[in-house]
Amino acid sequence: MTRITAEWLTQDSTQTLFRTFEHAHHQLLAVGGCVRNTLLGMPVSDIDMATDAWPDQVMDIAQGAGFKVIPTGIDHGTITVVVQDVPYEITSFRMDVETDGRHAKIAYAGNRRDDAKRRDFTMNALYADAAGHVLDGVGGLDDLHARKVRFIGDAGSRIKEDYLRILRFFRFFAHYGDPSSGIDAEGLAACAEHAEGLGALSRERIGAEMRKILSAPDPAPAVASMSQSGVLMRVMPGAEPMSLPVLVHLEAGADPDWIRRALVLGGEAITETWRLSRSEARVLDLGKADLQAETSLAEMAYRHGARHARNVAFVRAAHLQQPVAPDFATQIVEAAQARFPVDATDLMPSLNGPALGEKLRALESEWIASAFRLTRDELLRR
Repeated sequence: MTRITAEWLTQDSTQTLFRTFEHAHHQLLAVGGCVRNTLLGMPVSDIDMATDAWPDQVMDIAQGAGFKVIPTGIDHGTITVVVQDVPYEITSFRMDVETDGRHAKIAYAGNRRDDAKRRDFTMNALYADAAGHVLDGVGGLDDLHARKVRFIGDAGSRIKEDYLRILRFFRFFAHYGDPSSGIDAEGLAACAEHAEGLGALSRERIGAEMRKILSAPDPAPAVASMSQSGVLMRVMPGAEPMSLPVLVHLEAGADPDWIRRALVLGGEAITETWRLSRSEARVLDLGKADLQAETSLAEMAYRHGARHARNVAFVRAAHLQQPVAPDFATQIVEAAQARFPVDATDLMPSLNGPALGEKLRALESEWIASAFRLTRDELLRR
């Protein structure tokens, strides 16, 4: 039997929680991402648990042991239990009895196998007990080792339970799949068949998934499959994926930036389609404007910061299928740190009002054109 070991599993708070449920004669298992990522040797951020205890029993057990209890998702069978300052999301075994593509009516199940059947992908239906023994009833271990993202049971049925699973399918392929083996054909066909269901989802949910997809180390194969299946045009109208693999190659070594990837894809009305925050929308719109303008990278860095100029530099190069200039990073950093040496008081009282503003802008333009080398005195002599 496959067995895992990790700090999150062996730490005292986790083992105390396991023992508490065992003493109460209930099964408690780690499930989902913490098990999957441990098997892959990847970081674990959240610890999710599943149990045969019902939510009110979970609260009674936890409170009886002196743990802090937060009914974060009690309507869906989830209780957050805090043990030694470590939060654990504990969800009762459950199964869906009615779904509409966005919400599900659930019933509590008495066993792990029924609970596993209602989950989305086989690699997410892996459980582990207190000793780290991995429990798998859906072929998740084999799929995980093969880096194959596969729906549990009939792919179309899983998607119709929650249309967000279409985007999750591509997100998991981007982060965990093996591009050399290709995306699961049955899953891709089901996503294409049910893509229209994405229209029933909130823009916030779509935006959240798209950010995660584009934040993958290399989202290009997943995005290409989204385009092939007709999904991309529904969540990013007008996007073109051809330059994305070039961008990923050019930015090797740089942290993934979903805004940079969104810029290279293009598209229309993303700020509305994804319900971006004002700051995110501003950054994206500014990037689009500078991609169309002839603004120099140095001026962009000076006016809007090094990150913005770096993103535009990478995207321009990707569209042209050319490397970025070897010294572009140094130029951008220097420009971002530059400070215009003239202020309004230097020109007053000779100038004021609109004339003062116009002169300041003209001098600033000359200073930028000089690669920020003109001094205050040289500018004032002009």
